Amino acid sequence: MAKESSIPGSPAGFGSRFAAITVDWFACSLIINGLTGQNYGYEGERLLLFFGEVVLLTALMGSSAGQRVFRLNVIDSETGLALSPLRILIRTALIALVLPALFRRDGIAYHDYICKSVVVRR
Repeated sequence: MAKESSIPGSPAGFGSRFAAITVDWFACSLIINGLTGQNYGYEGERLLLFFGEVVLLTALMGSSAGQRVFRLNVIDSETGLALSPLRILIRTALIALVLPALFRRDGIAYHDYICKSVVVRR
């Protein structure tokens, strides 16, 4: 008999995850553009805002703004519970380093593999 998974929801696909991170980046771009009056430059500030938004909202609500739009949550891949703040920081730092573009053969993104996290549909 197969062991029943303790992970709530089904793993999110690449498309919804990509759409969610695009929403997050676009929102941060709009904020930076609104604050600076320019739609170019300020990439460091944009990345810092993105990092802060993802860390803060994932720690508070289990998902970033873009993930909430697409009804996704980030959870521990072993227990199904929320990630610790340290793991959220590490995961987000890996995302900021463009690690989400790298996937293992089994379809798991390296930043999720390293942090033992999974993005699921709510």
